[in-house]
Amino acid sequence: MKLDILAFGAHPDDIELSCTGTLLKEKMNGKKIGLIDLTEGELGTRGTPELRRQEAADANSILGFEVRENLLMSDGFFKNDEANQRKIIAAIRKYQPEIIFCNAPEDRHPDHGRSAQLVNDAAFLSGLKKIVTDEDGNAQKEWRPKYVFHFIQDRYLKPDFVFNITDVFDKKIEAIRAFKTQFFNPGSDEPETYISSPDFLDSVIYRSKMFGKMIGVKYAEGFITKKMIGIDNFDVLIQKDT
Repeated sequence: MKLDILAFGAHPDDIELSCTGTLLKEKMNGKKIGLIDLTEGELGTRGTPELRRQEAADANSILGFEVRENLLMSDGFFKNDEANQRKIIAAIRKYQPEIIFCNAPEDRHPDHGRSAQLVNDAAFLSGLKKIVTDEDGNAQKEWRPKYVFHFIQDRYLKPDFVFNITDVFDKKIEAIRAFKTQFFNPGSDEPETYISSPDFLDSVIYRSKMFGKMIGVKYAEGFITKKMIGIDNFDVLIQKDT
């Protein structure tokens, strides 16, 4: 299945926290969307890998995207090496996305920045014909996406552009809340963590409001790009009313 956009996150919930509003808007525009988690987040203080798998499935049921997979890399210890690059190359060639989203280039969690570089490197290498990969024994054709965009996560980074998500913001929050073991749950008897406090989810909401204010809308998500974005029609710059 060819996808229009493929989003990679180091952990289940990275994508929900950072770019699902944009993905939902693009789904409304007829785009086919896929999510790939690099790890199962097995080092997380709360919950278990089994629960995280179920939560990721529950979140995707809310979002309704075509694909959600997990590459089963080692949480906290995966490296930007050939073996992991080949896993991502195979996924890119399988789905042939025009656009890739991935983690912030630097962040509080070291997996995020490492994941960003890993995906960025693999996206380039995926376009090299002499790198051979296969799917179910069949050789894959080389494929390089047009753009790699980094979503902004815990640490504030200045976005190169922001995307209006006002009319899908409630569904974004619903998908985040599907990760019941990770975020604020007053009935939980597990230890409190940085992301399980009510203040953390509030910060996600405030960040979306801050990015929204930059373009005169209620909520937005921010992205970083290393590649210059070009336009050939000023109409793309005109914000539609929501």
